Amino acid sequence: MTGPETLDVARDAIWTIVIVSAPLMVVGLVVGVAVSLVQALTQIQEQTLVFVPKIIAIFITLVLTLPFMADQLHLEMMRISSRITGG
Repeated sequence: MTGPETLDVARDAIWTIVIVSAPLMVVGLVVGVAVSLVQALTQIQEQTLVFVPKIIAIFITLVLTLPFMADQLHLEMMRISSRITGG
């Protein structure tokens, strides 16, 4: 495998990681901002209040998006294996 082919595989792998992790990161961001807004409006400044809603939201999102994540990872593995077998 030449240098440009290796860079193509690495670029595709990084892009796949971004696509697979994006739903969880977006949900974590939205829930964190929402909880922070509620804390600011109610003046409840408890630092540990953010963790429970965020963990629950990310877990639910993980369960819902797991088939999508598995398909994306499977496609990436198929692309890598076709490059390996193709020479």
